[in-house]
Amino acid sequence: MTVTTSTDQATILALGDAASAIAGARRAALADRAAAHALTAEWRALSQLQPIAGEWRALAACALEPNVFYEPGFALAAAPLFGREAGAVLVWSEASPRRLLGFFPARVETRRYGLKLPVLAGWTHPYAPLGVPLVAGEAAEPVIAAWLAHLAAADAQPGLSLLPFVPENGPFAAALQAVLQRAQLPVADFNRHQRALLAPGGERPRYLDQALGARKHKELRRLGRRLAEIGAVLFTSATEPAAVVAATKDYLALEAGGWKGRAGTAAAAHDDVRRFIRAAVGGLAADGKVAVNRILIDGRAIAAAIILRSGNAAWFWKIAYDETFARFSPGVMLTVALTEGLVDDSNVERVDSCATANHPMIDHVWRERLALCDRLIAVRPRAPFASARRLEILRAATLVAARRIRDRLRRYTVIAR
Repeated sequence: MTVTTSTDQATILALGDAASAIAGARRAALADRAAAHALTAEWRALSQLQPIAGEWRALAACALEPNVFYEPGFALAAAPLFGREAGAVLVWSEASPRRLLGFFPARVETRRYGLKLPVLAGWTHPYAPLGVPLVAGEAAEPVIAAWLAHLAAADAQPGLSLLPFVPENGPFAAALQAVLQRAQLPVADFNRHQRALLAPGGERPRYLDQALGARKHKELRRLGRRLAEIGAVLFTSATEPAAVVAATKDYLALEAGGWKGRAGTAAAAHDDVRRFIRAAVGGLAADGKVAVNRILIDGRAIAAAIILRSGNAAWFWKIAYDETFARFSPGVMLTVALTEGLVDDSNVERVDSCATANHPMIDHVWRERLALCDRLIAVRPRAPFASARRLEILRAATLVAARRIRDRLRRYTVIAR
């Protein structure tokens, strides 16, 4: 289904039979920057997006907020494994040549709450913990409005839209909030949490000194000297595509040799996951958007970390180390080394840790925090928003209780050992 909306009218667009239309003229400055006079929105399956990879890549390069997990190099590799039933609302300009201005991937979850209450949920998965859509910076509000208009008119899709793992603050959150207020659409936030973020700002030269302190720095230097007694120590970063592919093999081997290997969750134990990681890393490496940092002892990797990049942002995606060297804290050592490189790179404004909240390691190295939430929006007035809101609150409480039980069991297991 295609919905065409004028962006020159005082009323930007109407959301189907919504009680209130998205009204109000756009700011003059935004109107001057808008690349097109009209926007067209459509839904396509992820499996059908390869032909528009060029337009998609151009959108990622000018996105209001970058999201490497929604770049074609990563998303097309993930789609066969994690997105078989997923698709995306694409927002296009109608001017010639037309441009892709919005990419909103999602899937229909028919039983999110254990009940038959469908929700169109933004596409995230265990290897992509960020759900902010790609929106052209020069026309963010009209693009978001066109996306909502499409959802409101698509009777075959749910009237509830959930954006998981979206930043509570920032450019996208501000643009979305402005459109929702004009449209008077019901919205609620759930699963609010924070994870470690590296955003050094003007404190780059002294960032690590202030974050770690003299005592921790001294301890890491001591561990480094002890490690050097075993063999020749080398910190290395692979960025060229061939080198990235080779270094990724080290990461996979280290992960398989650790606790994930023993638990059966290491990527190397699953052919489809291993293929996905290699394809995603390879696809991004071809665009110069991957670095694999390693610690080598006599040429053998004992720690490896994968950093992904898009625009002025980066993601500390994966890390693994040889547990036989645990007494030297190789994970912390490698994290500090790659942090020094990221802080020195003025092109990187922020780095998302991709970690869980209250992470025992990265929280003590990176002191800034990224506030995230799941944002529920009713795009049609007859959508069961009140019921979904109550169920989402209950679901969130259940997940919190389950995590507490899990953490307690882990502590008891450590004590028993």
